[in-house]
Amino acid sequence: MYMYPSYYPSFYWGNMMPYNYTYIGGNPFYPVSPFMDIERQGLRDYGGEPFVINIEKATEENRNFRRALWTGKHLQVTLMSIPPGQDIGLEVHPNVDQFLRIEEGQGMVMMGDRRDRLTFSQRVFEDYAIMVPAGKWHNIVNTGSTPLKLYSIYAPPEHPFGTIHATQKDAKASEGHRKYY
Repeated sequence: MYMYPSYYPSFYWGNMMPYNYTYIGGNPFYPVSPFMDIERQGLRDYGGEPFVINIEKATEENRNFRRALWTGKHLQVTLMSIPPGQDIGLEVHPNVDQFLRIEEGQGMVMMGDRRDRLTFSQRVFEDYAIMVPAGKWHNIVNTGSTPLKLYSIYAPPEHPFGTIHATQKDAKASEGHRKYY
């Protein structure tokens, strides 16, 4: 009986691998983990393709304010890194539900029905999840001394395919048409 190499999916494992592989030069026999250094590996928006990744490691290694990781027809995953003392920015998504998960750091989340009336506030830490209903004004402030690392899931997608904002200033400039800030 033929035995598959340990890094190649076998009949019994199906397509399940310990993590998603990035192949150098299209050679499947030379796998490299995409989260060793996501900037060097050129992590991109993998939307429309089946994709598996260690989301914790990718989130923790992300150095961009916002980076789209997967943009599909009905869902989007973005990675975020918020510097100490800064925030995501007060915003509302009228037709989009949002899920956020903190992987590193701490902060304060605020929500409300009006931009000038945020009646809900909660401290958040590593491993906390935040659900933002469509139409709720919300913001998250990094209250710690290290970057706040989180990922966000939008349903439906909120940002254009392949979005990368190095800083909050870049995000505001590219989304200037939205009057949410």
